[in-house]
Amino acid sequence: MTSPGEPHGERDVTPPTPGPSRRGLLTGALGGALGLAAGIGGTIAVGSGTPSTAPVPTAGTDASGIGRPVAASGRYQAGIHTPATPQKFGRLVILDTTAAPTAAVRWLALLGERILELAGSTGAAGSEAAALLPDGAGDLTITVGLGPRIIAGTGSGLPGGEPLPSFVGDEAIDDLAIGGDVLLAAYSNDPTVLGAVLTELTTLVPGATSRWEQLVFRGTGEGMKARNPLGFFDGVVVPRGDDELRDNVWITDGPLAGGTICVIRRLVLDTTGFRSLAVGDREAVFGRRMSDGAPLSGGKPDEQVDLQAKTPEGDFLVPASAHSRAAHPSFTGSSLMLRRSYSFENDRPGATSESGLTFISFQRDLRTFTATQHRLDEVDALMKFTRPTASATFLILPGFSSTKPLGAELA
Repeated sequence: MTSPGEPHGERDVTPPTPGPSRRGLLTGALGGALGLAAGIGGTIAVGSGTPSTAPVPTAGTDASGIGRPVAASGRYQAGIHTPATPQKFGRLVILDTTAAPTAAVRWLALLGERILELAGSTGAAGSEAAALLPDGAGDLTITVGLGPRIIAGTGSGLPGGEPLPSFVGDEAIDDLAIGGDVLLAAYSNDPTVLGAVLTELTTLVPGATSRWEQLVFRGTGEGMKARNPLGFFDGVVVPRGDDELRDNVWITDGPLAGGTICVIRRLVLDTTGFRSLAVGDREAVFGRRMSDGAPLSGGKPDEQVDLQAKTPEGDFLVPASAHSRAAHPSFTGSSLMLRRSYSFENDRPGATSESGLTFISFQRDLRTFTATQHRLDEVDALMKFTRPTASATFLILPGFSSTKPLGAELA
């Protein structure tokens, strides 16, 4: 195995002529970074497209300081592409359940009902939800996913039954932090509501035991753009509009239409080692400027990197081992990801504290992530500064409502 950042010859410097055929990859000259572990840095994705036909709520606060409500019901679950600017805080809980996979339809329906009640709460005195949310739900969103064991055990043959393969460094991950049966992810600009809400929802998962959980946070930014723990902008360019989301994120056919595949990777970052580099060397690792996120190949901050741009001496402006080049889908033939990653910090008594990125991506098929991560393990200079401590994939079920229960597709 070649060390991260070592050039692998011409195939790793100039993308091959055949490229991905999806609509998103044909719009513009692609070149941003898919991000650390396919997740940190500016996302490689289409930067412009047909605007969504429906308005997408933006996280924020109203005059009272309470976060603006985000609809919990609909074709898609909340917390994936809505709100358009992710909330400041989140909490992920990964569970196992003792219930048979075939019983999932029953408890998922109850879970969905409770989510609709909580997300729609106004904090009215005397209401059941007010005990948990006395100030109302605000911009609270809750996303539910099912792990491969549950999906495979239903005998439905539905996508999502394939676990993540092992990547470089995964052999050191604790067994409890690999995989899981159920994902409950709650996000809000008010972090005080997250623990109580997820504790309540966990009681609706039969025989639930916690594998791991993580409190996460994001820096200030509009839309997906915010600085990551290494000081570079994350989410510079992401899929936008119904067409790009359909082509890259949502499952479009069969009973799971409106669902998606989620990958979660918790990555401890060597921020000290990275920041010991000169700014120019850090920028060479990413392929973008630290100040504003603009590509080293030139252009505005929200533009793709130009993989063909060279210096007068013939050297590539975006280095061979730069993250933005290593993650480019021209090399993997993969589609695009919608990334909604968060930072984290863990204080460990008697030990060095850990901090890093909780990478979260949504894609219509698992290969989009796995093909990219395998390549990053081979050539990406950024991998030198990362250590995985958790890894899982989940089928995010389609949206639900008061008349269409959560998980009805599994029946």
